[in-house]
Amino acid sequence: MMICTARGDHYAHHTTMLILEQLKSYSWDAKALIVQAAFALEYGKFLFLPQIPKYPVERSLAELNGLLLIHQNTQHLIYFSSVVKKVMQVIECITEWKRLTSAGYDIKDVPALSDTLHEIPVVVYWAIFTFVTCTGQLDDFTTDNKGQRHELSKNFENKLDIILRSFKEHLEECSKQIGAIEDYTRRRNIVIHTGKDIVKVLKALIVSGDNRESRQLVHNGLTGEQVRIEEFKKKHVLLFISGLENIEDETQLLRSIFEKLKDNPKEVEGYRKDDFKILWIPIVDEWNDRYKKMLESHLQRTKIGWYVVKDFHFPTGIKLIREVFNYKDRAVIPLISPEGKVENIDTKNIISVWGIDGFPFRTSDHTRLTQQWNWFWAEMTKLNPKIGDLIEEDCYLFIYGGTDSKWMQEITSAVETMKRQIETVLQLDITIEPYPLGKDDPKVVPRFWIAIDSLFASRKQKKGGDQGVQDFATREIKRLLFLKQDPKGWVILSRGSNVKLLGQGEAMYHTVKDFEIWHGKLHQDVSFDVAFKEYYEGIKAKKIGQKCEHSEIADYPTDILARINCPNMDCGRSMEVTSVNYRCCHGHEP
Repeated sequence: MMICTARGDHYAHHTTMLILEQLKSYSWDAKALIVQAAFALEYGKFLFLPQIPKYPVERSLAELNGLLLIHQNTQHLIYFSSVVKKVMQVIECITEWKRLTSAGYDIKDVPALSDTLHEIPVVVYWAIFTFVTCTGQLDDFTTDNKGQRHELSKNFENKLDIILRSFKEHLEECSKQIGAIEDYTRRRNIVIHTGKDIVKVLKALIVSGDNRESRQLVHNGLTGEQVRIEEFKKKHVLLFISGLENIEDETQLLRSIFEKLKDNPKEVEGYRKDDFKILWIPIVDEWNDRYKKMLESHLQRTKIGWYVVKDFHFPTGIKLIREVFNYKDRAVIPLISPEGKVENIDTKNIISVWGIDGFPFRTSDHTRLTQQWNWFWAEMTKLNPKIGDLIEEDCYLFIYGGTDSKWMQEITSAVETMKRQIETVLQLDITIEPYPLGKDDPKVVPRFWIAIDSLFASRKQKKGGDQGVQDFATREIKRLLFLKQDPKGWVILSRGSNVKLLGQGEAMYHTVKDFEIWHGKLHQDVSFDVAFKEYYEGIKAKKIGQKCEHSEIADYPTDILARINCPNMDCGRSMEVTSVNYRCCHGHEP
């Protein structure tokens, strides 16, 4: 069909449309490749059989195939070859288009594919049109048309250039968009599944592939230097992700934690506080001069001690942060282990509620802290169901008791005074409710302690004795039982059902009584319980010292001689057994 087409664009168009109709059941790329194959058959003969034979056998083969070159217009041959090369480039682009469209990507994810889908019919048409025209040119080169040859128009190659340039641009955009998807998928797998190392995870989040020097982009807030991400190797990282609009409020929470991580860096369940680092990634729509000045001003004014990723504008990393850590322009603080595992998708809640007591800030720590006092509230609501109403109000509860009536009166008076100051003088949005154990019915006090004793005994039996490996609830029960024998009394401070502090009577009384000394911290965005506990710890160390616990234990199961550690969290050493009461199981017989 192509070899028989009359010369001229009109005839080439007609043949092209006939070919497209014949091949209508084939895909666009198949249409082009079939026509390319037909052209290649003729062009191959023309190209490889010598048109000016030197030997008789060569002349016979050329004549047999109708390829004896009659017209030797060298300039036109060069132009013809250039057009053939150009149309071959078009075929390469069509093949690449087929590869990209067969990769299974959605047009929503790769918008440039839509442009190529609109273009491909035009591109294939011009490819076939060119093959039809060039096949006719082969016939002109090898037959004598008595001067009626139709040479290729000089604008022909320009048309192909325009089509090819536009199609290539869209293909390059497709490749770029697909490359971004593949890069995102690779990074996401590192963060979620295959990281195995905190440094690899952080690089996947913040280091763009086209900037190797960006490994130096982490700013040390203490020294002001740029450090490598390798600084976080084998460290737990609190990844602080936020905007810059309410930055003073957002960083206040972290400042308190940062200071506490440096204080008393003892080990908790195998976690060391000095193995924790904070990395801040501020995210804004565009790092204009306003935001850059805002960040620099904050860094200089506050002298934060953690690390900062400055001018973070890596689109793939931002998209990854939004998906993996559910960041929606409100600050989140994920916890990532040295092995690159996300141990808590957002520690903000546990830090704001529990402060440093929530260390090491895992999801399990929040569950443990909220549930380790369930036994206490279960017993309290049995004694007085109204306690449940106070818990629901999320107010600060002072629950206390003791055998020293003078101390009971003093602590009650001090709590009431503090409550009045908060409500009338300071006018703070803090609700205080005192609750002396047994205030409505003194008979509930012995019932309460009998219940707690029984609870502790049953837990010891279930665990097969205290072997030093106890759950947190058992530890708190033990602490309460030991504080029961404090000569003054004991106090529990809670916010709702979250117990913040179990303290010794004398130190708790002085802390409440000295409210005027420490209430200034409440104006520095420090929560009531955090300020209270800080002052209490200072009073206890100053006036009481390292006082370990003691207890006279009676009516315990036979495993009483098992080792019991001191429940004072600052001590923890094994306690000496000084007295044990025994009761004969055979009644009063001699």
